[in-house]
Amino acid sequence: MISSRLSKRYAKALLSIGQEDGNFERYGRELNDFARLCRENEQLLQAISSKVFTLEERKGILRAILDKSEYSDVIKNFLNLLVDKDRIAGIQEISDYYGRLTDEVLNIARAEVITPRPLKEDATESLEKVLESFTSKKIKMEIKQDESLIGGIVVKVGDLVLDGSIRAQLEGLKESLKRGEYR
Repeated sequence: MISSRLSKRYAKALLSIGQEDGNFERYGRELNDFARLCRENEQLLQAISSKVFTLEERKGILRAILDKSEYSDVIKNFLNLLVDKDRIAGIQEISDYYGRLTDEVLNIARAEVITPRPLKEDATESLEKVLESFTSKKIKMEIKQDESLIGGIVVKVGDLVLDGSIRAQLEGLKESLKRGEYR
């Protein structure tokens, strides 16, 4: 695994190239696709990142995969560079950071929504509109379920956490009772 600082540096460099040629969104999709491929096939990532194999063997494995892909030349060169510099093990971290950078460029905020049960489609759309007006950004929501919430909703957008869960309300009530605020 490579350091977070190096992952950010590689992601920023690729984004800079993508912004220059106008293909940064495509590069993000392709990078994410390759990271997913490595995540789903751990043996592949081990083969192209392990020093058990020579650099030429690792590059040969990568070349065989890339020759069958429809990735852009920029992404193919980028992935080859990562193998050359022994940084390919950090592909997931690089891809994740690249995604955050492209979200910034496109004025998109990611929201993690935690509910006790699945949200209905109209509730999801309404929540998305509220969050977009609240943040002045386009929202990408990731909805998760946590049955321990009992009811309510927890929304995380960046560093902001809006906790409207019943559990949080009960904790607040409990603290108020401890302090003697309700008599």
